[in-house]
Amino acid sequence: MRSGNGETIREPERSIPVYGSTEVLVVGGGPAGVCAAIAAARAGAEVTLVERYGCLGGLSTGGLVIWIDRMTDWEGRLVVGGIGKEITDACAAEKALIGPPPEQWGSKDPKLAAYWGVRTAGHRGIVNFSPTIDPEVLKLILNDMVRAAKVNVLLHSWAVATLCRENKVTGVIFESKEGRFAIKADITIDCSGDGDIFAKAGAVFENDFDGVSAHARLNTSFRFGNVDMRRYLDFRMIHPEQYSTLMREASHEDEWLTNTAFVTPNDTIALFLTPKFSGYSALKVDDLTEVEFRSRDVMRQVLAWYRTRMPGFERAWIHDTASQVGTRHSRRLRGIECVSSKVWRTDGSSVNSIGLCPGLSPEFPTLEIPYGVLLPERIDGVLAAGRNLSCDTTSHAALREIPECWVMGHAAGVGAALAVHSKQTVRSVPIVEIQSELERQGAIVRRQERK
Repeated sequence: MRSGNGETIREPERSIPVYGSTEVLVVGGGPAGVCAAIAAARAGAEVTLVERYGCLGGLSTGGLVIWIDRMTDWEGRLVVGGIGKEITDACAAEKALIGPPPEQWGSKDPKLAAYWGVRTAGHRGIVNFSPTIDPEVLKLILNDMVRAAKVNVLLHSWAVATLCRENKVTGVIFESKEGRFAIKADITIDCSGDGDIFAKAGAVFENDFDGVSAHARLNTSFRFGNVDMRRYLDFRMIHPEQYSTLMREASHEDEWLTNTAFVTPNDTIALFLTPKFSGYSALKVDDLTEVEFRSRDVMRQVLAWYRTRMPGFERAWIHDTASQVGTRHSRRLRGIECVSSKVWRTDGSSVNSIGLCPGLSPEFPTLEIPYGVLLPERIDGVLAAGRNLSCDTTSHAALREIPECWVMGHAAGVGAALAVHSKQTVRSVPIVEIQSELERQGAIVRRQERK
């Protein structure tokens, strides 16, 4: 295609219909957005949730990021409660979750750590509650939860512009099969992941990151079916040297063949969250397109190699590919507070805490996430929850994970609802009131002292 070379066209002026008005508008139905919408509704607000894809859950469903990262600290204590815990509890009740039982959380028993290590729930020789869930069941559970909370939901609608008046966000314009429409809102919560709403509103943001590390890479995940996962896991555990030798041979053939197969709640399905491609931006359509093509090319290579070389994969086939590109990092809000790795390593506490994140390593304390990381420096009427929060690049590696997105979304929803009811700005709601409502809804706001 020939380049546009800076050429522009002018659209005819048009009137955009107002689809409706709402007290709280949540843009993005991923982990943060679903929790924000449910929390705000439970706090008594009128809530509308708008999602661009055809299901809720974001990367935890459409992206096949079904390995939920740590929900316990390094000593085995649960640090993510509230709506996030309700979600995992519901998955467990429907037998759509695998993970260690509570009595094993924090165990350093070598056998337990090894067993759960190959099942994504053992790290650094410690058993963690890092469950793996079934994405299709999760879609159903999230549908149930938003309906039970009486959240108004619109799918297949893409945010394209932000409505602002006097430095305040007053709503969002969406594109859909019906054309463009606007939704007016008292408070808007940006759960787009990429910070699309606050960026369009003119809020200051950061997008500096290491373009080579896994933290910044993009990929389209995939799953193989008709796999004997128990045989594969036994091979990894009982014959670790043979497994390592096999993977070294794979790396010599092609770097992409060293993909690790992850467990799923189904013993016949294997998950691949790689390859992770560097040098691409989640904000450029050319890059997103190239990642989709490259990921599927590699998937074909991996399938052929695993079929001939890896125990348990002899009769494997392609089960599915993710409907969303796996994005880890794009924009980060510049908020009124910022989580830095330096402060986190030395203390990690905050009087403005709205939830917790386990330390990056056992040497880090559990972080108390401050409310201010959700609030833009200057723009009113909007919060940002999820991986577009205000933090430095090192801290972002942990804070972008699904449990932390649940935590931040929960807090953003509560903050928005209280602001609407008290007719205050989201930044002026007393933090003690937000913390009190979060705790009423089952969230864990404060960390316990380390043993």
